[in-house]
Amino acid sequence: MSVLRRLGMGASVLVLAVLLSACASPDREKPGARRADVLARLGAPHSTTALDGNRERLLYSTLPAGRQVFHLDFDATGRLERVEQVLTFARFSGIALDHWSRADVERAFGPPMLVERVARFDGDVWTYRFMDDYEPRLAHIHIDRAGTVRQLLFTDDQPPGDDRDF
Repeated sequence: MSVLRRLGMGASVLVLAVLLSACASPDREKPGARRADVLARLGAPHSTTALDGNRERLLYSTLPAGRQVFHLDFDATGRLERVEQVLTFARFSGIALDHWSRADVERAFGPPMLVERVARFDGDVWTYRFMDDYEPRLAHIHIDRAGTVRQLLFTDDQPPGDDRDF
């Protein structure tokens, strides 16, 4: 088999895999779906959290490249109760400064897109990309060395190559 033909077959397989994976998305899951079926379609979640009443939450994230994090909540029988996309301005605004911990942030939003340090803050800044209505935004959560959220800032997310003067 020629090299070009093998490359063509490899590209076809890759395209098919991308198309099939595009069909599986947390926001397409319907209430009542069985946990095992959801896992078979979506794969392993980023994290699992126990909820009251023997319920369970699975967290699926599209970060770092995407702008969505989904909570899939299951009842005690393993049936999907609800799907919620949580990277929203309202959800970020609900962070209780000086009360939330690093663990609370990760449980609510999953891993950040970026972790960095800045000169005027003694701790880490966790950055999440999200959409605020139709505007791309960034949420910057400042977590001190003790692991407590101290500050929350929002900025516009300027796309690469967008050199508009502001």
